[in-house]
Amino acid sequence: MIGVILAVIAGILISLQNVFNARVSEKTGPWATTTLVLGLGLVCSLPVFYGIEQRSLFDMGNVNPIFLFSGVFGVGIVFFLMRGVTLIGPAYAISIALISQIVIAFVINTGGWFGFEASALSWEKILGILLLIGGVLVYKLEKRTNGDEEVLVEEERMRA
Repeated sequence: MIGVILAVIAGILISLQNVFNARVSEKTGPWATTTLVLGLGLVCSLPVFYGIEQRSLFDMGNVNPIFLFSGVFGVGIVFFLMRGVTLIGPAYAISIALISQIVIAFVINTGGWFGFEASALSWEKILGILLLIGGVLVYKLEKRTNGDEEVLVEEERMRA
């Protein structure tokens, strides 16, 4: 249950962060925003780390060095999702990002990649992913339909 609560909090924070980032980038630019966001994250996380952890920041143990590149992924996450929110809106951009996360996590889980135990492929899992994709397509279709109606209403106003 705690894992579910933590995942919900993370989802809320990711959505808020991306909306905030999109607004900041309108004034500062996307790369300045990415740098500021990740720099502020570093400044905030270091005191928490040193206050809670009782070890060196660079004590990696037996971590595969390739996994340390996840920080570089963080730069891409902030930059690309921020730009997606700016270009297509928060709900659509974050929905697409969520689906891509689920699909990649599904492939990793099914294949047993990166040290995770392989999980069986099932039609229920595939159906769940297809339903998510269908939901986003329906959302976009509904949004496009409303947009067309607004254009028609505006054209009628201009004729009158």
